[in-house]
Amino acid sequence: MFEPVTSQDNLVSVYLRINPSRFHFLKFILEGYDNLAILSSEKENYGVVRIRTSREQLSVLFNLLECLCAQLK
Repeated sequence: MFEPVTSQDNLVSVYLRINPSRFHFLKFILEGYDNLAILSSEKENYGVVRIRTSREQLSVLFNLLECLCAQLK
């Protein structure tokens, strides 16, 4: 489900498809974890979001997303 992509600025990008109405919920949760990740939407792909994080924080992000999975559908 999660396929990390490394970018040139040493951040890892993870692309997810979520319910578009849950974007702000996910943004709110991620903002509670200081410096964990940066969330953005992919405009051309309705419901697809990009989450950027450091390689060191990737396992923390995946654990969080696993806990939130049912709430993002």
